[in-house]
Amino acid sequence: MNVGLGVEWNMASRHNFAGGAVINAIYNLPASTALGLSLTASTNFNKINVLEPAFLVRHYFSPDAYSAFFVQFDIGAFIALEEEGVTPMIMSGLAAGYRLPVKKTFYIEPYGRLGYPFAFGLGVMGGICF
Repeated sequence: MNVGLGVEWNMASRHNFAGGAVINAIYNLPASTALGLSLTASTNFNKINVLEPAFLVRHYFSPDAYSAFFVQFDIGAFIALEEEGVTPMIMSGLAAGYRLPVKKTFYIEPYGRLGYPFAFGLGVMGGICF
C-alpha cells in the first residue's frame, strides 16, 4: 500500500488552464496491478474550482513490480463549483507515468493524463510505501 501527494497543471476549467493538488491511496495486488482512490482539487484562480474523486486501476510494466512505467484508468465524478452553481459530471481518464523508487520507502512519480471532461493533466506525485 502507498499514499501520495502531488501537484498538477490541467485543463479542468471551462476558461483557461488550472492548477491542482492530488492525494491518492493505492493498494498493490498480484501481477503488477493496483487499485486505489484519488482526489484532485483544481482551480483556475478566477472563479472555477473543480473536485475529482475517482477510483483507479493501474498496471505496471516491469518484472520489478510496482516500480517503472505504468498505465492507469480512472473513473469518478467531476464536480465543477462555479458562481452559477454546482455542476456534477461523470469523469473518466487514462494516465501514464513512471514510478521512480527513492530508497525502499519513498517514490516520485511524474505522469500525464487525458480524459473527459478535463481534457489533460500533467503532474508529479511523491509518496510513501508501507
